[in-house]
Amino acid sequence: MSSSKSRETIWNEWRDLVNMAPQELQDWLETDESKSVGADAGDGESKGHKSGRRILKIKRTNKDELSDDQYDHMAEVVGYIKRHLSQGGPEEDVKTSNWRYSLMNWGHDPLKDD
Repeated sequence: MSSSKSRETIWNEWRDLVNMAPQELQDWLETDESKSVGADAGDGESKGHKSGRRILKIKRTNKDELSDDQYDHMAEVVGYIKRHLSQGGPEEDVKTSNWRYSLMNWGHDPLKDD
């Protein structure tokens, strides 16, 4: 595992920040809006969309069965969400903003109540 954080710290931050349920995320990833945002990873799919598919697998895996690679991705997801949230979203039309759509690809809906 390459993260300097402990698995427990990563798990706790992940649980706080990845606030979309697996079915909700899966349904989102199938939308045109989901596919319309983010930088292309070089194969026609954005990095965030790819991440969303990995997040789905992680969310459907028991905690004690998660691999080091999955924990590394969880740490990457936590870092992305924290950076993106710190930039702040648009003042208007947050619901249909690319800012929100990008976050949702990474498993976080900023409009969901905690």
